[in-house]
Amino acid sequence: MLLALPFPAQAQQPKKVSRIGHLSNIDAATQSTRSEGIRQALRERGYIEGQNLAIEYRYAEGKPERLPELAAELVRLKVDIILVGGGYRAIQAAKNATKTIPIVMMGSVADPVEAGLIESLAHPGGNVTGLTNLSLELGGKRLELLKEAVPKLARVAVIYAAANPSSVLAVKEDLPVAARALRLTLQPWEVRAADDFDKVFAALNKQRPDGLYVTPSGGVMGVNLKRIVGFALKSRLPSVYDRRNFVEAGGLMSYGADEAESYRRVAYFVDRILKGTKPADLPVEQPMKFEFVINLKTAKQIGVTIPQWTLMKADKVIR
Repeated sequence: MLLALPFPAQAQQPKKVSRIGHLSNIDAATQSTRSEGIRQALRERGYIEGQNLAIEYRYAEGKPERLPELAAELVRLKVDIILVGGGYRAIQAAKNATKTIPIVMMGSVADPVEAGLIESLAHPGGNVTGLTNLSLELGGKRLELLKEAVPKLARVAVIYAAANPSSVLAVKEDLPVAARALRLTLQPWEVRAADDFDKVFAALNKQRPDGLYVTPSGGVMGVNLKRIVGFALKSRLPSVYDRRNFVEAGGLMSYGADEAESYRRVAYFVDRILKGTKPADLPVEQPMKFEFVINLKTAKQIGVTIPQWTLMKADKVIR
C-alpha cells in the first residue's frame, strides 16, 4: 500500500507549458491569417494553446521604432522561443534583445546571410534559424506574370519601402533587368511612413501608369494593405504582390512562397527546438513551394480580361 501511494500523485503532475513569443512589425488584424495558420500547424504537432502551449503576441503596428521594446518584453517573460515576422529590423531587434533564447524567422527576410543575421544557411550559428524567402528574387517572375495578364502593359509604378535595404536593392538592380527584357518602363516610388502613401497616390493619379508592383517590404506595406489595394481598385490599376492576403483583399494577383507550407515549416522548427535541438544546428530553409493567386472579381471590376493560359497557371482563382 505504501509503495502504491506515490503513483497517483505522480499522475497528477501538470503538463509542461511551452511559452512562445510572437513578434511582428505589423498589426494583429493583418497578421491574423498567418497567426492562425501557425497555431493550426502547431496543433497538428501536439502543441495546443491553452493546454501545453502559451503564445505571447507583440505587434509594432507599422512602427519599427517599437520593435526593440517589444522584443525586450518577450525576453523578460522568459519565453522558450521567439517567432519573428516582418523583415530584417524585427529579427535584428530580437537578436539584440537576447543571445540565448532561440529565434525562428518566419520567412520575411530574403537573404539573412547578407543581412548579417546568420553565418550561413546550412550552419546558421548563434540563436537564429527558421525560414528565409525568395520574395525579391521572384520580382522578375511577378513582372512577367503581370505583363502576361495585361499584354498592353508598358509603364509600371513600383512602390517600395526606402527603409528596407533589400527592397531598395531590388528596385535599383534586380527589377530593371527583368523590366528591360519585358520592355517595361518602371516608375519607382519610395515610402518611409504611412503618411507618404497619400503623396504617392496623388502623383500616380497624375502620371497614370498601366500597372502597379508592390515590393515585399514587411511592415509599412502590410499595415497599409487595404489602402494600397483600395487605391489600385479605384484607379483601375492591375496590381501584383508577393503575398496572397493582398489578393484576398482585392489586389489582382500575387506570386510567392506557399503560405500554408511556410506555416508547417515554422511549426517544424518550433517542435525541433522544444525537443532540444539548438538553433545553430538547424539549417535555415528556403521555400520549395510557390503559389500564384488571381482575383477574377478584381479583374472584372478594373476591366481586365485575364488570358486563359494565365488562369490555367494559377494555384488559386478567386471568383
